[in-house]
Amino acid sequence: MIDTVNFSSITSEIFILAALCCIMIVDLFQRDKERYLTFLLTQLVFIVLFIIGAQQLGEASVSSFSGHWKLDQFSLILKLAIYSITFISLFYARAFIRERNLMRGEYYLLTLFSVLGMMIMVSAGSLLIVYLGLELLSLSLYALVALQRDSNQASEAAVKYFVMGGLASGFLLYGISLVYGVTGSIMIDQVAEYVSQNNANLMIQFGLVFIVVGIGFKFGAAPFHMWLPDIYHGSPSSITAYISSVPKIAAFGMMYRLLENSFGDAAQYWTGMITILAVMSIVLGNIVAVIQTNLKRMLSYSAIAHIGYFLLGISVGTEEAFSVSMFYIIVYALMTLAGFGIIIFMSSGDKDYQQISDLRGMGRYHPWYALMFTLVMVSMAGIPPFIGFWPKLEIFRLLINDGQVLLAVVAIAFSVVGLVYYLKVVKEMFFEESETSPPVSNSRTLKIALSINCLLLIVFGLMPDSIYQYCQSAFASLS
Repeated sequence: MIDTVNFSSITSEIFILAALCCIMIVDLFQRDKERYLTFLLTQLVFIVLFIIGAQQLGEASVSSFSGHWKLDQFSLILKLAIYSITFISLFYARAFIRERNLMRGEYYLLTLFSVLGMMIMVSAGSLLIVYLGLELLSLSLYALVALQRDSNQASEAAVKYFVMGGLASGFLLYGISLVYGVTGSIMIDQVAEYVSQNNANLMIQFGLVFIVVGIGFKFGAAPFHMWLPDIYHGSPSSITAYISSVPKIAAFGMMYRLLENSFGDAAQYWTGMITILAVMSIVLGNIVAVIQTNLKRMLSYSAIAHIGYFLLGISVGTEEAFSVSMFYIIVYALMTLAGFGIIIFMSSGDKDYQQISDLRGMGRYHPWYALMFTLVMVSMAGIPPFIGFWPKLEIFRLLINDGQVLLAVVAIAFSVVGLVYYLKVVKEMFFEESETSPPVSNSRTLKIALSINCLLLIVFGLMPDSIYQYCQSAFASLS
């Protein structure tokens, strides 16, 4: 049932917007260079948001503001994941930016604005709201990447990100405009009704091509991946950790709203395109990652490969497939945050140590953190009993049950290729000699956050249903 106006459905959004205004005023009058109060207030916002979201779990779905806004279990669970992983990422960020010439107050405020954009994306009930949320997120991320003003590399990355992000948004907006031209509506439910009654004509199929290309750009899927390694490499490490993890969760929500909610009855037209993107991403990501010597670039190509596995689940196009893909993207965000946390931990003073060879001697001089890094690498490789194993296993099971055995074999084969570069990192830490201790951060906050983040990979790996059951319930409530 549609309520014309229901402000209770946007409680979280109203709260974060009000908190943003208050924190901006507080930050304006702070003399503390570290902006410690701004950091604390930002973290408090995420705690309150999590409590609000957790209390709304289990409630009936609400469609309000004339259908432009949806509050359901799907959006709530994605929002809870966004709050949690952003909360952890800010502990990494505080340790990283303390010794660098980054605008600290702006860092936290832009993070809050980007989270607001993500919240809008996953609750959108119309194509226009999807786009508005995406643009709020994108503009915040462009500014975040450019915050290190004295770094030519960061400035270059920001410009590349802006250009490629604008191109992706253009593809998406053009596809949406074609769909609107045919259906006469920007409401997701009305588009879905039109498609179910009239099937997808040539113009809608054409619009779908542009929408899928735009989504491919946003995820960094091959062959639209050209921006991703340069952005990940050039951005300050704490910002790379953030943009490589949390926005992917919101992008999944956008993808579900745009493809399944709007064009579920025309799935045969977009699942094939998604499958092509998935296979290309898996092949290119895994092969190119093997030859990388820079840890950031290796993780960027690893990200392309992981997006490929995630898209394989989407390509099946069933409710179970979407729940598995949701499980995969949340787990991936947790893993990649820990992976880039390694690089932040290796940042000593104002220098970033990013080469894989910089890890030599870690097992001898810092055995506990070498063990933590090993947990991250084997989890990303998909080795049991770590959490990274379970969503991959579910993806392979889905493909086999759907009769796509050859596709499953290809995906499994390239998972073995992935072992090469993940275990190369472990080899450098434990089996390569170093006369000096590798440089690491002295931040106690960072050490605790990194340890908790890494240990969660094995804790959730021993009880994977703790995440997966929520992903299943998200789609069960929609059916």
